[in-house]
Amino acid sequence: MIVEAYLQDEQATLKLAGRLSSEIKGRGVIYLDGQLGTGKTTFSRGILRAMGYEGSVKSPTFTIVEPYDLEKGQVFHFDLYRLSDPEELEYLGIDDYLDGDQLCLIEWSERGLDFLPASDLVIRLAVKGKGRKIQIEGKSGYGKKICQILNTQ
Repeated sequence: MIVEAYLQDEQATLKLAGRLSSEIKGRGVIYLDGQLGTGKTTFSRGILRAMGYEGSVKSPTFTIVEPYDLEKGQVFHFDLYRLSDPEELEYLGIDDYLDGDQLCLIEWSERGLDFLPASDLVIRLAVKGKGRKIQIEGKSGYGKKICQILNTQ
């Protein structure tokens, strides 16, 4: 199942991310795909804000992962852009981040596919005019259920 939408601005991106956040309830694996500047980190910020995080959210390009311990759950925000070899994820202890009931937001997932768990959702963002085109695809049973709910709202 796939949900598609046009996001006219940053506010629309944050709003949709908030809707998604209320449905995922702080768990799952979400891949965020798209070129530089398409809004992957903005979408992640919207999810985190909806979960109650009030601090700054930036892409963890240099640290690769940024953990957030929130009242509504634990979130790990990954940015694999600078990964030169997917095996680096093993050295980071990727399995330690994925061993519980948390939410993992993974930007540039294609750079670590052989070492990442399967995704529940894949979010694809692309520039379209002055806004963004978004496609949310459910990959697991859980992800497909989320997409069905989003399609009916």
